[in-house]
Amino acid sequence: MKRKLRVAILCGGKSAEHEISLQSARNIFEAIDRKKYQVLLIGISKKGQWTLIEASRKGWPKSIPSIKADKSLVLAPGRKMGPLVGLSGREAVGRVDAVFPVLHGPFGEDGTVQGLLKLANVPFVGAGVLGSAVGMDKDLMKRLLRDAGIRTARFLVFDRSSFQEIEFENLQHQLGVPFFVKPANLGSSVGIHKVSDKKQLERALKDAFQYDSKILVEEYIQGREIECSVLGNDHPIASVPGEIITGHEFYSYEAKYLDEKGAVLEIPAELPAGVTKEIQDIAIQSFKTLGCEGMARVDFFLRDNREVIVNEINTIPGFTKISMYPKLWEASGISYTELIDRLIQLALERFKREQKLKTSR
Repeated sequence: MKRKLRVAILCGGKSAEHEISLQSARNIFEAIDRKKYQVLLIGISKKGQWTLIEASRKGWPKSIPSIKADKSLVLAPGRKMGPLVGLSGREAVGRVDAVFPVLHGPFGEDGTVQGLLKLANVPFVGAGVLGSAVGMDKDLMKRLLRDAGIRTARFLVFDRSSFQEIEFENLQHQLGVPFFVKPANLGSSVGIHKVSDKKQLERALKDAFQYDSKILVEEYIQGREIECSVLGNDHPIASVPGEIITGHEFYSYEAKYLDEKGAVLEIPAELPAGVTKEIQDIAIQSFKTLGCEGMARVDFFLRDNREVIVNEINTIPGFTKISMYPKLWEASGISYTELIDRLIQLALERFKREQKLKTSR
């Protein structure tokens, strides 16, 4: 009998999206094919400590608390019997065939964990170091998309040292009003503000700079919000597009996760066939331009029902029950369980390919 692959779901983390990560991990934990996979659940506290979690469908942590040293895990590169061990070095978790990182935001979606797993020689789901880092940084992401001829919103970038130089009148002149203020490296609409006057700008800047030392100020685009999921390595495919119709001023953190009636998901989106094809093509082009692998969700604005504008890419999209990434694949004919299986197989496929590359002369 073929042995089950041992998959570690990595969740929690140090970012502001800690709780969302746990929601996503729970859905993956419940949907994964237990006939093919044995599952380990590894939680990362808000302080960055790793630990093995005992969880079930009935009991699920809302956050990962601080962990005592004797319960902490470390990733130890070079261990043939398993890279995850207790902090003391004596307690080993054992074999891990693949890791499924479900860490939204910094310290998980930005290439940091991907680099650690790569050093430990462990296959992992999703984009590699470069694709993760570029996809997380909205500044670099938009510059690369723009250079590839992919339409994005106009934007300006400021770091903390230029805080006193940011003037409302200048932003209004260059971008129009209203505009958005965003941390460069964060997701789930955390720290994002729609700004129409000086007082709102002051509050928005203070909040955004709490989450990152670099922020974007971006033009407001009046249009429909469309999302498209991408799956694959060398030959990625795109799902049917879906539309987000929100009752809030924009698709904020509250609309996404706290207000059950915060948004209506139209899946598939009602679009002309030509526009659907264009969105799918641009989603794949964006995925390849940014060096992504495995999975990503590409978010768009559709202006005047004809102009397709990329908003951003998410290399570890949400996997909660209301998340668009798995829902779009379900509407495209790939069930949640099959999607998880494909993502793990894509991780193993990439790892096998990379093992054939020469690393020395």
